[in-house]
Amino acid sequence: MDFIYNNPMVVGFVVLLLGFVFFMYLFIRRTVTGFREGVQNGRQ
Repeated sequence: MDFIYNNPMVVGFVVLLLGFVFFMYLFIRRTVTGFREGVQNGRQ
């Protein structure tokens, strides 16, 4: 287990992966809310 924490490549990869997942979450959430607003504006 010490190998994982002491290896900068593994730590960097995990940080990159978490950042990518967070970015994708924000991107998808923004897309869905924009789509919802577009549908509601289209009905009016």
